[in-house]
Amino acid sequence: MLLKTTAAPCALLLAALAPAAAFAQDQATQLDEIIVTAVRNPEDPPVVAETRARLSRTPGAVAVVSAEAYRDRYAPNLADVLRDVPGVYAEKKWGGDIRLSIRGSGIGNSSHNRGTLLAQDGIPFNEADGFGDFQLIDPSIARYTEVYKGGNALRFGGALLGGAINLVTPTGRTAGAENSFRIDGGSYGTLRAHAEVARTSGDWDVFAAATGQKADGWRDQSNGQQQYGSLNIGRRFGEDREVRLYVSGGYVHQEIPGSVSLSDALTKPKAANPTNKAMAYQRDMASVRSTLQTRWRLNEETVFEGGIYGTWKDLDHPIFQVVDQQSRNYGVFGRLDWTGRAFGKAVDAFYGVSYRSGDLDANQWLNLAGSHGAHTAQSRQNATGLDVFAEGRLFVTDRLALVAGGSFGRAERDYQSYALPPVPGVAASFNLTTGKTWDWFAPRLGLLWQTDGGTQAYANVTRSVEPPNFSALSPTTQGFQPLVPQEAVTWEAGLRGKRDAFTWDVSIYRADLDHELLNFAVNPAAGIPAATFNAGPTVHQGIEAGLDWRFADRFRLRQTYSFSDFHFDGDKVYGDHDLPVVPPHLYRAELRYDAAGGWFVAPSLEWSMADSWVDYQNTLKAPSYAVASLNAGWTVSDGVSLFVDLRNLTDERYVSNFSAVTDARVASTAVFFPGDGRSLFLGLRLAY
Repeated sequence: MLLKTTAAPCALLLAALAPAAAFAQDQATQLDEIIVTAVRNPEDPPVVAETRARLSRTPGAVAVVSAEAYRDRYAPNLADVLRDVPGVYAEKKWGGDIRLSIRGSGIGNSSHNRGTLLAQDGIPFNEADGFGDFQLIDPSIARYTEVYKGGNALRFGGALLGGAINLVTPTGRTAGAENSFRIDGGSYGTLRAHAEVARTSGDWDVFAAATGQKADGWRDQSNGQQQYGSLNIGRRFGEDREVRLYVSGGYVHQEIPGSVSLSDALTKPKAANPTNKAMAYQRDMASVRSTLQTRWRLNEETVFEGGIYGTWKDLDHPIFQVVDQQSRNYGVFGRLDWTGRAFGKAVDAFYGVSYRSGDLDANQWLNLAGSHGAHTAQSRQNATGLDVFAEGRLFVTDRLALVAGGSFGRAERDYQSYALPPVPGVAASFNLTTGKTWDWFAPRLGLLWQTDGGTQAYANVTRSVEPPNFSALSPTTQGFQPLVPQEAVTWEAGLRGKRDAFTWDVSIYRADLDHELLNFAVNPAAGIPAATFNAGPTVHQGIEAGLDWRFADRFRLRQTYSFSDFHFDGDKVYGDHDLPVVPPHLYRAELRYDAAGGWFVAPSLEWSMADSWVDYQNTLKAPSYAVASLNAGWTVSDGVSLFVDLRNLTDERYVSNFSAVTDARVASTAVFFPGDGRSLFLGLRLAY
């Protein structure tokens, strides 16, 4: 039986599909013939429509989110960008930190990102070992964001369960205006300013942007500020030939209010965790990232895309101790796209290689209310990754393509720690040199069928592999923890397209996992922020659906629904218990009315429809919730617009997300993050 307890969500889904086979939203694939003949979607400028057409060649679930989709509301982090992508669980914890999970990737990770590649212009935000942060991502400098779920991210070379998310920076030619400025402000001392310029001169173009933001935060101990900058310079050398330089940087300072008990989250949601406040938990990060890339047409059939990149990041992070890390990552990638004929049939393919390497100097000190105390730990971590990948499509008929591909991967982890003078009350540091290497092959097979009207149906099966990162390996005097890579085989099928007023995108999937890397909160006060283990067999399966319906000329109803059934499969400890964290049913809807006078109003709803398990033993649940919001705006004149974004209208007290524990009956359950209360944000945007 594929899905458990699906009667209610299936009924809801079928009811919504009935009018015209209809679920989809901003990211639903739109095909070339539709783009030419239909009225232009204001969220679909040409550069975005071209990207949708390119991604429509993928026999699986993909998405494109344009900057226009969220420019008329306050969107300071990735959770706001990905709000309307079904199957992507992205919820704010505090400040710019969110919990991200695609189809259950990194499901129990208590902090940071794991299981999904995050990138900007192809440059990973992840470290070379796969660990990553969200705070250094600035949505203001994304022209559009590509989402490749699961094995559909093969184009990036990886084989992660969650896939890839890539923010694409505007160029001097694709930016919406030569000059743009916006300022947002509102509740909790929030103020954000963003400016950008775009220019072209002959074969040259340049785009530059800067963002500054500060906020006191809704909760105590949550003050923060961020500054970002981005530069994109390109030169053309004829049709479909260009070289481009990207440089970006950012600085983030963020206090950390921490997680609290369920009772405190619902009755005293503004209060910080007392330990976090007493020890001044915070995160300070600075980063510089650069890449030199090219797109070069070699002949009528072949285009090469490739580049080299380097990143530097510095982290000062007072938590249970002061964690101080400086990392350097660099990489090279290249991919060939080919179109031709074979066996008398149309064929296209891509193949390439991606290599990345990184080293990280890690130190820890006692935390003296946010300041450095005695030096307690020192280590050096080196990681490398190699992916060699390919995928091809053979059109056995004009409308049906067979798809096959795969990636060979290698990951290396080398670790060295150093003994330091003993510190009273702290576990002794130690000398250790150890390493580990993993190799794998992840194949992929699929079908892609398209009707004359542009509707597409697809099915695929993909193997994914995720090697442990340094945080999971947690070295001791005995070396790395005895972990093996997480493996999965994911089956996926879906339907997407557009007919008249309806655009839909529906997919269903099942992933059978072996050795899933799961985490649980242990005892941060004792210096053990998390532990990682390989679980027995687990299953991740679900439905992802979205619908855009435009009616009565000026109305648009956008709906997304995700059903997530993640559970153990005969585990020796947890049996068939459900996995915690991701809500089993998550529904979002927005009804927008665009008036003739240039103004709009858009009420919206986020509804977690059922309680979510907190622990692997299934003894404690986080309550369901429904949060209503209202967005409105007015185009004052050409290039001048205003918006208002009123969130959580009823001041609902709810839990936005939480960390997993093994057994809530015996473990500490101060793992809940309260959702923000009622808030109001205003914005002014100028473009000319």
